[in-house]
Order: sequence, then structure tokens, then C-alpha cells
Amino acid sequence: MVEKNRVLFAFVRLAMALTLFVGVSWPIIDRVAHNVFRPTEYFSYFTILSCSLSTVVLTLGAIKLFRNEPESVRFSTLRLIVVTSMVIVGVIYNLLLANDAPDARDIGYVPPVPPNLIMHMYMPVIIFLEWLIVDSTARLKITRAFWVLVYPLIWLILTMLRGSFTDGWWPYWFLNPAEGVDVVLTWIGVIFSFFVILSIVLVVIQRLIAGNFTKKPAI
Repeated sequence: MVEKNRVLFAFVRLAMALTLFVGVSWPIIDRVAHNVFRPTEYFSYFTILSCSLSTVVLTLGAIKLFRNEPESVRFSTLRLIVVTSMVIVGVIYNLLLANDAPDARDIGYVPPVPPNLIMHMYMPVIIFLEWLIVDSTARLKITRAFWVLVYPLIWLILTMLRGSFTDGWWPYWFLNPAEGVDVVLTWIGVIFSFFVILSIVLVVIQRLIAGNFTKKPAI
């Protein structure tokens, strides 16, 4: 990577991380001010956790670029997890959740619009483009794409345990057993399949763009 581009992309990653931090923290401040902040629920949403994880990974990625450190396979895999998760956050929200009715406990409260756009519209696209443009990713084998399932699987298990054995609250309607177990299992299967397919596509596209199919062997 050219020195000038390396520093530029480092600053871009920092700007992306800051934007996500604002997107996550703004609703917290606003909800606290209106006495409708429920922290255990807020930080149970896959969107919030994925944006928070992305903030950390982008910051670490920027530091690596500033230091001119090559990405390890593990860190590139972590970036792949972040990119896949954020793209799916954008797709699932806009297809299934954008028109959901507000929580009955929030009636009368009008949430700020910009954070929602940041987390569900703009940043998924920008993070996807950053993955394709910034030539710092280690050369990954396609099998590395399956590591993407670890994060959502852990989140799903904890979410189902919480909803089943504690307060009966579900972050998304398609995980609520009241919708029907068959509905829940179907959506879980569809979304996890999307995770695998998308992560494989991201690895293939990135390698094609970088011309890595004919360079050093994948790790």
C-alpha cells in the first residue's frame, strides 16, 4: 500500500469508528434524558453490539495502518466478521424491521433519526466499501469465512437463554417463540445461511480485486 494512501485510510478508519461511536452513544444520551433508557435491552440488540465491535476493530485497524503493521490472519478474520455482521444488520433492518411499531413503553418518545441512519443505512455500506478498497487484508482461505458464525451464534444462544428464562423480552420479533417455533427456526436458518454466503462472497471479491488469486498462497 502506498504510504500516502496508508495514512489516509488510517484516518478514514478513525472517522468511521468515531461515527459509529456517535451512532451508538447518541440514543443512550437521548433516552437517559427522557427516562426511557433500558441498558440491558439496549446492549442486547445485535445492531448495537455489532456497531460497538466495529468501533473497536476499526480503531485497532487504524492503529495498524499508522504503524505500518501487516494484518495478521486473525485480525483480518475479525474484520471479516465485522463487515459481514454490519452488512447483515443493514439488510435485515431494512427488509424486516424498519416499519416495526415502537415499543409500547416508548409511546410518546420520538427517538433521534440520525443514529438510526448511521447504524442501519450509511455505515453498513461504508464498511463494506472499506473492506473492498483498503488493501491491507491478509490472504484468507475461503474456509476462514465460517469463523464469521462464531459471533452471531454466541449472541443467539445468550439471547434465547435470556428471553426464555429471565424477562421474556426479545430484541427482534423473528426470535420470539410466540411467532411459532417453526418461524423462529426458519429465520435463524435463513440468516445464518446469509452469514456464510456473504462472508464467502466478501473473501472472494476482496481477493479478486486485490489480485490475490495469483499471488501468495492463502493462509
